[in-house]
Amino acid sequence: MNTVLPDVFTEVLARHGDRVAVTDADGSLGYAALADRARAAADTLARHEVPGERLRVGLYAANSTDYVVGYLAALFAGAVPFLADSAFGPFELSRIAEDCGLDLLVHASGADVRAVVDRTPGDAGGIGALGVSRVRRYDAPRPRLLDDTEVCRFTSGSTGRPNCIEFSGAAVSAAAANWAKGTGLTAGDRIACFAALSNGLAFNTSLLAAFLPGASLHLSQGLPTASRVVRLLEGTAATRLVAFPALYESIVRRAPKEGFATVRAAISSGAPLRETVREEFTRLTGVPIHNYYGVAEAGPLTYAPDGSGSGLGPPLPGVRLLAEEQGIRVRSESMGSRYLNAPGVFEERVDGEGYYRTGDQGHLVDGALHLTGRTSRLVNVGGRKIDPIEIADVLRAAPGVLDAVAFEAENQHGEPALAAVVAVGAGVTAQSLRTHCAATLPSFKVPGILRLVDRIPANSIGKPSVERLRRLLGEPRND
Repeated sequence: MNTVLPDVFTEVLARHGDRVAVTDADGSLGYAALADRARAAADTLARHEVPGERLRVGLYAANSTDYVVGYLAALFAGAVPFLADSAFGPFELSRIAEDCGLDLLVHASGADVRAVVDRTPGDAGGIGALGVSRVRRYDAPRPRLLDDTEVCRFTSGSTGRPNCIEFSGAAVSAAAANWAKGTGLTAGDRIACFAALSNGLAFNTSLLAAFLPGASLHLSQGLPTASRVVRLLEGTAATRLVAFPALYESIVRRAPKEGFATVRAAISSGAPLRETVREEFTRLTGVPIHNYYGVAEAGPLTYAPDGSGSGLGPPLPGVRLLAEEQGIRVRSESMGSRYLNAPGVFEERVDGEGYYRTGDQGHLVDGALHLTGRTSRLVNVGGRKIDPIEIADVLRAAPGVLDAVAFEAENQHGEPALAAVVAVGAGVTAQSLRTHCAATLPSFKVPGILRLVDRIPANSIGKPSVERLRRLLGEPRND
């Protein structure tokens, strides 16, 4: 099988030599040193090869230089990296391992991986501070990868399990090259990245895209507080800041007076950024926020080059975008191929012309995209798509719950949040429901707003009344 990404990374790492490639709180690696570390780690992974098949390596850790080494090591070993969100809990991690037939798991030393690894992972090895464990064999059939698949990433889906998107090496390379070209990324850029590299925002804008021109990537660990953001920006003299809207909202609330002197552009994606936050952030820091629109299945799609708040910007190179009454359709050089673990679901959203139906609604004004809503039911909270049906089903399984409805609402800061109204019997508390959810769901899927009621308000045809549900959230609490 001919691969694309190992050759691309080999050429890039050799070309930029001793320039700083990636840093974290524990140190930095130049391009040549990154190549050496990745090649050595590839040997560790290759020892566990599966005869006749490509090794499937899950990466389950927060951002770090070791994470980047692990990603490159998987590619250099001829394996396929599966980039799992570190916020996934044991339940979702076990579903991924079973659905996708993982062989190895590269994970943080303190991560709870007991649900998926052999009871005696023993000598599988390690990559820096990250452990490498063999994944337990499951009885489920091992789904076949497409021949040109080189990377797999995950998105929440309507099945209640993370959907595994297969990407060809050509698609990953095109996403990076078109982002670098469309946004003017240069060797002089220093990118402070506060989004997980497993997420499309960081993966497409801050990994291979940074390395192509020889820029440097600076990673943060831990909760991205306003003070931590400022420290990283000052310590690296960052020129670009990459983060989700929630981080910009946090900075606006904290109103730091220093730290942004070298930053030329802040990039936001994953969820709509309120115009008031964008304006206040720029007033406080002098830095324009450039909106970016991307879809997990189709890669980066638009970029607003002037940071003026005029929508999400025009399409990036290699992107065709149609904004129609039925919703937004896109075709890009960075498109995924299919869902490995949900046969036919991805294909149903691709029309005869090769356009992917995004589920978003919007329109173009002077070539710039403006979103107006969603055609699908997924809730977008902090850049992560959540299926409210899945959340309601988990709540209904809790003892004493009669019914439940989950939906998007605003928290006390006016930010999008996952809310649930739950009809319960005697003795059920909000805390008991959160504990129940946390046992099977990752933390970002546990409702941040819970209201307990005797019964779910319904409309005239017996369906839950969204208007009355939202009104309940504003009433005094009795739970």
